[in-house]
Amino acid sequence: MTENGLKKYALLVPTSMGIRLTPTDSQPFHSSDTFKMQATSAESNVASVSSYLGLPVKVLTAFVKGSPVAHFIKDNLKSRRMDFEGPEFEQDNPWGFRHQINMADSGWGSRGPRVQNDRAGEVGRELSAADFDLDRIFGEEGVEIVHLSGLIAALSPKTSQFCLDVARAAKAHGSRISFDLNYRASFWKGREEELRKAFHEIADASDILIGNEEDFQLCLGIEGPEAGGAGLDSKIDGFKEMIGRVQQAYPNAKYFATTLREVLSANAHMWGALVTDSSDWEIIQPREIGVLDRIGGGDGFVGGLLYGILKGWDVQKCARFGWASGALAATMLTDYAQPADEDQLWSIWEGNARVKR
Repeated sequence: MTENGLKKYALLVPTSMGIRLTPTDSQPFHSSDTFKMQATSAESNVASVSSYLGLPVKVLTAFVKGSPVAHFIKDNLKSRRMDFEGPEFEQDNPWGFRHQINMADSGWGSRGPRVQNDRAGEVGRELSAADFDLDRIFGEEGVEIVHLSGLIAALSPKTSQFCLDVARAAKAHGSRISFDLNYRASFWKGREEELRKAFHEIADASDILIGNEEDFQLCLGIEGPEAGGAGLDSKIDGFKEMIGRVQQAYPNAKYFATTLREVLSANAHMWGALVTDSSDWEIIQPREIGVLDRIGGGDGFVGGLLYGILKGWDVQKCARFGWASGALAATMLTDYAQPADEDQLWSIWEGNARVKR
């Protein structure tokens, strides 16, 4: 804790950092020979909104000792104004540990983006509470919100246990917990019973639950929306009914959120959101946004939502700021939003794209 008793970090994210390779000029990966490389992970994408807007953020991760890629990632996190800590593992041999590689083009027009993840030997799969002093991090330093993602929680048996240990420590020290379920079928294959149990415990401790219909059904076993009409209003009503069932199953949670997306083309999406604080709802009807690169848009939404919660805003303001943060991320070549200030995001919400001098 700081001298005045305040928590040192507004937001903490456990994550497995890697790199993304993106072809230049929106070209397909398979026909390109020039690529942009960036440091990336879903959880650090979320944290970037708060860090760029001046809130203190910490990343818990793992590195390959002596790796130039690890050096690149550390420099990137520092440039994003994030503190970080984590163990360093020896590569051991040419077939040993490394950081994950995400190969993803941006798509263009009628050609949708394609993504392939290469996670063989991923060092983040080794994350363990034994490598961190969680009592110091949560008890002495202090954390307002810890954000957990189903991507890291399901990455390996070790990371599942790590996320459980982090959630338990956070709960014991009075930190709020945000959980983005992020179901991935390839991660869950053959581990359904084990992961359902772990996800249930994390969700049971969470204050903020984020996911779509598939996430809540497949991760937590919640009955999905009843079949209804094909219109958006029917979809929204069905989601609200499902959230009611989630609230009954996980009464500790206060906030529930999801995004709404319709793809018109690779460069134009209809973008909306639903958020409730268990008292009021904010329903953002989908509006068209321009898309330079869609990857990270959902993370941008979560990042903006959590920033609003940290600032103590009402549910309407939190949801709208999250919507604008996701829209901003879709205009950037990085997977994460880099807001210049709050005003930039409110201008996006208001539809004001005029030049600011």
